[in-house]
Amino acid sequence: MSESDKSARHGRGKTVARRLARLAAAQALYEIEVASASPHEVVPSFVSRGFSGIVDDAESRPVDALFFEKLVLGTVGDTPTIDPMLTNALEPEFKLGRLEVLLRAILRLGAYELLSFGDVPAKVVITEYVELGRDFFSGREPALVNAVLDRLARLLREGEIADRTD
Repeated sequence: MSESDKSARHGRGKTVARRLARLAAAQALYEIEVASASPHEVVPSFVSRGFSGIVDDAESRPVDALFFEKLVLGTVGDTPTIDPMLTNALEPEFKLGRLEVLLRAILRLGAYELLSFGDVPAKVVITEYVELGRDFFSGREPALVNAVLDRLARLLREGEIADRTD
């Protein structure tokens, strides 16, 4: 196997590991909110179980545990900053506090990643969380995730996403 093949395989593996970390993080935030659980208890619990029951085939598909931990703890810690940004990015008919808990978790995670992981392109962040929305919802929710994170990306990552010329 050539070095470029190894590099490509490693890149795909890292992408999958991060995608699974995002999935687990959304479920962790859901558990934290619904059960009023401490993130400092939920994170180690998910990691110690090896994400089994959270991620299908967790044994054969590794989860980026460090990325998972940063996402969950960072999102929880920055919620006072994130929530007003999300409120401003939502259309007036949507109220953040009235959104389904899991949808709110997905939006918070996406906003946190846009804020804190400048090495991940905004388009990648948006795509990942839209896909995560599709994993859980079959209605308009993925489109809402796309619209809200796109608005935030234009604000937080000015110039990274080209303006539409409709």
